[in-house]
Amino acid sequence: MNFLATLAPHLPFLRRYARALTGDQNTGDRFVRLTLQSLADGEETLDETLPPRVAFYRLFHTRWCRGERASQGENPHASAPLDAAQSHLMRIAPASRQAFLLTAMEGFTPSETAQILGVNFGEVEGLIQAAQRDIDAELATEVLIIEDEPVIAADIQALVEELGHTVSGLATTRNEARASAARRPPGLVLADIQLADGSSGIDAVKDILSDIKVPVIFITAFPERLLTGERPEPAFLITKPFDPATVKAAIGQALFFHPRRATAPAGR
Repeated sequence: MNFLATLAPHLPFLRRYARALTGDQNTGDRFVRLTLQSLADGEETLDETLPPRVAFYRLFHTRWCRGERASQGENPHASAPLDAAQSHLMRIAPASRQAFLLTAMEGFTPSETAQILGVNFGEVEGLIQAAQRDIDAELATEVLIIEDEPVIAADIQALVEELGHTVSGLATTRNEARASAARRPPGLVLADIQLADGSSGIDAVKDILSDIKVPVIFITAFPERLLTGERPEPAFLITKPFDPATVKAAIGQALFFHPRRATAPAGR
């Protein structure tokens, strides 16, 4: 069938999108199969006025929006970080989630996204902005900053608060960091390596991680102390002097893919 040859290059990506949209591999794959079956049976046709990939995703949304949604089961093969990401995505309102995924993950332009969703361009812009607000609110947490340079600590605090997070504590030594985390468990730790009294931010983080599971971002002028290849290395390591945009991006990624604590941040 000609339509299969046309759509074959786009099929893996539609499956990826469908899984992210539904939050489950089996459910996402089921809707892709329904879409293909409707084409094979002649029940549906692709909009020939649109590029094939856009038309394919548009048809998928036609099936999705008819309410033929299967109950979502658990994927036993999913990793904890992916489970966390899916959890965050599923808390976004459906229309906003669709627009966000189509642009951020699938790379469609806002104009193409509008064609897929059957809405006007202005609505897509609003949906994307709403999704970003929902994500920011979902990820908002308390942050422990371990940094002995007052000016740098103030800069990091400003970045953290600009993103909507709350600073749970500012620590300049290993002991201060450990005490702060025990007194007010953070949802994220931003740590330097070399601290004021000669103690180690690495040891401070080890102390904290022995009690709670929390994402950590090291911001340091001494990255070589962590990039030795002799032990597990941190997923997020930023070198000083840092670019504020890099820190913001790392915070978003670290929180998005990390399972949240059962308790909500204070004040929320």
